[in-house]
Formats: sequence, structure tokens, C-alpha cells
Amino acid sequence: MIQVSMFRSQGEITGFEISGHAESGPYGHDLVCAAVSAVSFGAVNAVISLCGFEPDVEQGGEGGYLKITLPENLDEFIHAKAQTLLEGMQVSLETIEQEYDQYMKISQR
Repeated sequence: MIQVSMFRSQGEITGFEISGHAESGPYGHDLVCAAVSAVSFGAVNAVISLCGFEPDVEQGGEGGYLKITLPENLDEFIHAKAQTLLEGMQVSLETIEQEYDQYMKISQR
């Protein structure tokens, strides 16, 4: 199962962590895994490209692992833009979870 943890402080997203495998299909044909990967990596790439900074990124491992942490003390405008992008990512992941809740769970921390 894919576990998604959204990190929040005072209602604002400070980062997220994704780990595990959906195992909804054979290796290379797992649509849930592909969807979660596309949405999460797309959001990170959008933050980097559109906000002009690189968040702290940890990735790899056997468990399909990705952890992102936003830097503190971002410019208010850049912070708001990053929030919009990450909230959009969460909405997309929740849409996947609604259809495939046996393969992924989202939690808030």
C-alpha cells in the first residue's frame, strides 16, 4: 500500500512523504503507482520551476520513497504559490485515493 503523509503547520503544507507500493498490477503496469508518481513528481517539478527554489528532497529505496520539505522563511508570494501547487497535488492524490483506497491512504500530520 502507498502511504501519503501531508505535513502541515498552522494549516499550511510544510512538506509531504510518500512510501510503499500499491501492488495494484504487475511491475511496470501498476496504474496506481504510476498515477501517484506522476502527480507527486509533477508537483515537485512545478514548485521548482514556477517558484524558483528547490525544496529539500529525499528519494529512493526499495519502498518507493519520496519526502519533500519546504524551506522556512520563504518570501510570502513564493510561499503562497508553493501552497497552491501542493494543495493541488493533494486534491489530485485524494481523487486517486477515492477510486483506489485499497491501494493508498492519505494522512495529515
